[in-house]
Amino acid sequence: MNTIDANQLYDKSKFNRFHFKLLFWCFLIILFDGYDTAIYGAVVPVLMEEWALSPVQTGAIGSYTVIGTVVGAVGMSMAADRIGPKKIVISSVVIFSFFTCLSGFANSPLLFAVLRVLAGVGLGGVMPNIVALSTEFSPKKIRSTMVAMIFCGYSVGSMIIALLSKFVIETYGWKPLFWLAAVPLLLVPFMLKALPESLRVLANQGRDREILAIMKKAVPNEKFSEATKFACAGSGMEKASIRKLMSEKRSLSSVMFWVISFSCFLLIYAMNTWLTKLMLQAGYDLSSSLLFLALLNVGATIGTIVIGPLLDKYGAKKVLIPLFFAGALSLIFISVAPHIVIAYILVGIIGAASIGIHNLLNPVVSQYYPPEVRSTALGIMMAFGRLGGIMSPTLVGLLMSQNLSVQANFTVISLACIVGAIAILLVQEKYSYQYTAKDEQKIPLYNKQLG
Repeated sequence: MNTIDANQLYDKSKFNRFHFKLLFWCFLIILFDGYDTAIYGAVVPVLMEEWALSPVQTGAIGSYTVIGTVVGAVGMSMAADRIGPKKIVISSVVIFSFFTCLSGFANSPLLFAVLRVLAGVGLGGVMPNIVALSTEFSPKKIRSTMVAMIFCGYSVGSMIIALLSKFVIETYGWKPLFWLAAVPLLLVPFMLKALPESLRVLANQGRDREILAIMKKAVPNEKFSEATKFACAGSGMEKASIRKLMSEKRSLSSVMFWVISFSCFLLIYAMNTWLTKLMLQAGYDLSSSLLFLALLNVGATIGTIVIGPLLDKYGAKKVLIPLFFAGALSLIFISVAPHIVIAYILVGIIGAASIGIHNLLNPVVSQYYPPEVRSTALGIMMAFGRLGGIMSPTLVGLLMSQNLSVQANFTVISLACIVGAIAILLVQEKYSYQYTAKDEQKIPLYNKQLG
């Protein structure tokens, strides 16, 4: 009886209804992730007044939240490489939705912070495993583009909270914004049915019938026997670890990916937590300041969609390094923009240079490593990156407590863009899995074949 390599067969798939369903549900999950991540920044001005919080206390709550995401990113991703990303994605959705909803019932800063930390465990676990799952099941020729499109959901979720917050807060208070986070719990049964489990995990467990069902949907033109046996590269149970990520001369690139993620998360959490407050200090009213938060994510979405194809054409280094520098300049000048329209454009560029770059980094990193350590690689990168998210709210809170000018605060934040640009420059594509394995799509870093 012949055994078929499931990954090689799947790479023959072309975008169809199966892939659209995957795109839709992964996009929706990341949308909920973006909503729950950005929700705190939208209510910061209200909580500071209601609970008499100082800038340092407010920033600390934001930082505590990210601690949970670090635990989730590492722990759940390492588990996913053994039991499968689908189970971890669903578990993560349940965790972050449940505890974010409960946060809306908190009546003290301490209880609120504890619930946000617990929600963070789910937020940290969902993102790397959605990347791993969508990378595996996206058609080969549009793999990077499809993963990038899915991560536009993060920005859409952040936009939703920014647009909802003014009306909801003024009419009902801040708590209903958190109660709405329970909506994903109602959709869990549909997610369980719609999302496929990793082919590698299914092959390792001998679940050939489930692989066959996936193949019939993804590659409908292929003929299969009900007795077909499947295998996958990397389907063994070798324990994934940081040491594995550092093997085969990938040490420098691995560290640089962590630094890029760190820089992006520092920017993301600084903007999500403090942008509204900083723009209020710059002289804008609450309505305009909340709109800045929405436009931050509009810029991230547009940037992801527009820049994705440019990566394939010109390479990440030629595109993302200039974008990081554009973000730095935008941060420096946003508070002194001569007209509000210019300020809106600058905040859009900041969104593209922070959230947008991280969206595009995900498929690059996912394809840099072998399939058997993909979730672990993404989880550890995001865990390290979220250290920037832990530091960011508190650092900006400390900056604001020093009574510096708004422009000075933004200028300090802009240094993260410079660090990220240098890290991209130092990534070595020639040691990636794509250049050491045959018949794999090359990731767009240098945009040239290496001999």
